[in-house]
Amino acid sequence: MRTGYPIAMPGQRIGLLGGSFDPAHRGHLGISRVALSRLSLDRVWWLVSPGNPLKPNGPAPLLQRLEGARRLVGDPRILVTDLEARLRLRKTADTVAALRRLYPGVRFVWLMGSDNLAQFHLWDRWRAIADAVPFAVLARPGSRLSSRNAPAARALRAARLPEWRAAELALRRPPAWTLLDLPLSPLSSTALRYARHEN
Repeated sequence: MRTGYPIAMPGQRIGLLGGSFDPAHRGHLGISRVALSRLSLDRVWWLVSPGNPLKPNGPAPLLQRLEGARRLVGDPRILVTDLEARLRLRKTADTVAALRRLYPGVRFVWLMGSDNLAQFHLWDRWRAIADAVPFAVLARPGSRLSSRNAPAARALRAARLPEWRAAELALRRPPAWTLLDLPLSPLSSTALRYARHEN
C-alpha cells in the first residue's frame, strides 16, 4: 500500500463517510459510532472531500478541515483521511471504484445521512455506486420521512434490508441498503459555519 494510505485487510468491514466536514462535529462522531455498532464494522473512514460538486461554495482549506476532524475524533476505530485528495477524485462513484481496486477483499459500506438519500438520484452515476457497495442511511432531522419516498429509495426498494438485519449489510452483495433510525442530532456543519461567521 502506498505511503499515507490507510491499512485494511481482506475481510475487514469498513464504513465510508464522505463529506466536506466543514467543520466536523459531534453529529458525525455519533453516526460513526452508531454505524460501527449496528453494522458490525471494524472501522469507519472519514473521507474529507477536496470539495463537493453539488455545493456552489467551496469549503474551508482541506488541511484545516482535516486537523479539526482529527482533534474531534479521539476514537481509534474512526480514521480521518484525505484519500480523495490523494487520489485526485471528487465524485463518489470514482472514489468507490478506486477503493475497491486498492483494497481487494475489503467489505466497504457507504454511509450517508437521510438528507443525502433524498438527493442520491442526483449524484453522478448513483446507480453504479449502489451496484458497487452496500450503503446505510442514517436518520437526520427533517429528512427521515421524505427520504423513505425519495426516487432512489423507491428504485431500490427490493434491495432494502430490514433494520434488524443491519449487521449483515457489509456481507451482502450490492445493491443492498438499510435505513437506521437513531437519536437525532440537531448539529449540522452548515449551522456551525453560520454561527462561526455570526460571532
